[in-house]
Amino acid sequence: MNPEKKQLSLFDLSMIVVSLVIGMGIFRTPVNVAAKAQVPELFFLAWIVGGLVALCGALTYAEIGSRYPVTGGYYKIFSVCYHPSIAFAINCIIVVSNAASVAGVSLIGAEYLNKALFPIEMQNNDYRILIALVSIIIFYTINLLGLRTSSRTQNVLTIIKLIMVVTLICAVFFGEQHTHMPSVFSTTNGLPATWSDYGKALGLCLIAVSFSFGGYQQTINFGGEAQDAKRVIPKSIILGLGIIITLYMAINYAYVKVIGFEQLKTAQSIAAILAGQIFGPAGFTVLSILIFFSVLGYVNVNLLSNPRAMYAMGEERALPRIFTKKTKKNEVMVVSLTIFTILSIVTLFYAKTFDKILNYTIFLDGAGMIFSAATIFYLRKKTAHLDKNSIYTMKLYPLMPIIFIAAYLFVAISIYNDAPDAAINGIYIFMGFIVIYFLNKFLSKKKNDSI
Repeated sequence: MNPEKKQLSLFDLSMIVVSLVIGMGIFRTPVNVAAKAQVPELFFLAWIVGGLVALCGALTYAEIGSRYPVTGGYYKIFSVCYHPSIAFAINCIIVVSNAASVAGVSLIGAEYLNKALFPIEMQNNDYRILIALVSIIIFYTINLLGLRTSSRTQNVLTIIKLIMVVTLICAVFFGEQHTHMPSVFSTTNGLPATWSDYGKALGLCLIAVSFSFGGYQQTINFGGEAQDAKRVIPKSIILGLGIIITLYMAINYAYVKVIGFEQLKTAQSIAAILAGQIFGPAGFTVLSILIFFSVLGYVNVNLLSNPRAMYAMGEERALPRIFTKKTKKNEVMVVSLTIFTILSIVTLFYAKTFDKILNYTIFLDGAGMIFSAATIFYLRKKTAHLDKNSIYTMKLYPLMPIIFIAAYLFVAISIYNDAPDAAINGIYIFMGFIVIYFLNKFLSKKKNDSI
């Protein structure tokens, strides 16, 4: 890509990082985490651990992106460091998982808007699906206008999202705070809790926490379109994640203080409760509209990021060459964008609830995170000749990537213990894509031999 086409600044990429991470998770997952933690100490520990793991991951991906700044980098690092079949399978899983996340998040946002704006007789699943569908189509159209237009739109939506989160945090300054009630950690056998019991509970908490923190790794997909990528990509990941960790810890403190920890375990529309504390009865409507804009930001940033991975797969012939097709005027990856949008719309009709897709999404994403973070060990050797002044090099290597990989292995084991079907199906899906890769290779070779 020519230098004049490098359109993304540090601010643009930082806003993309924030939007990739802050979707709907933080307005829903604290309920899951509180229920699994049982006690507030473990609840906050899970978010602290999740933040530290994300920081290790952010520094790892910052160096990966700095050493290998290309468009679709999250696919190409697999292609460079592993067998192409692994790259194909992992990235197909990630794309499918992200499409499911877009569908599920769109549906949740549509539910908020539906309840806020329409009479109760219109508050059914058909209307929610329709609102979600229209949202996806609108941002598909915006992305067809080009990267500059979609990134500027993303900046506006991300700022709205940040204002919303900061506003909700201010709920701790309005009205009465909930008095702390002692919580008890219960075990299945009724015996006093052991370190093993706490460890298992922490693992279950980290499933939802990982969902809330995930997404920043996709920033390296924009390496070929960033201004001064070797400097900007690391700074954008670190800056964006620093904002996210600060906001997450603050809003979870607000949830506990305003709602109460015991009530948080089973609460509904927790963000709306904070909004009601500030705005009164109108709070739910105000917040619902803001959350819907937050959802739009998540939809837009995934329509920005995922087609670039599919484009990279097309470049290397893991997908048909047509996936590299761009429009002449705005260089929009029109085929990859369209296919990802269709995939999101199709999965929209199956992503019925947040809880149902959570384990599947995290297990599939976790596989990608483990494999992608491990590429740093290979890239360090392959790019050892690069000028250290021109790239980002993390400190405490190899401790940072090892902590990150170990944490996601722990989460994967926790998912298997909690929902073995989700883990086993994830493995089957992975193996299925590998079979598809070799089948495609065999058919392509057979076709070439017959010519």
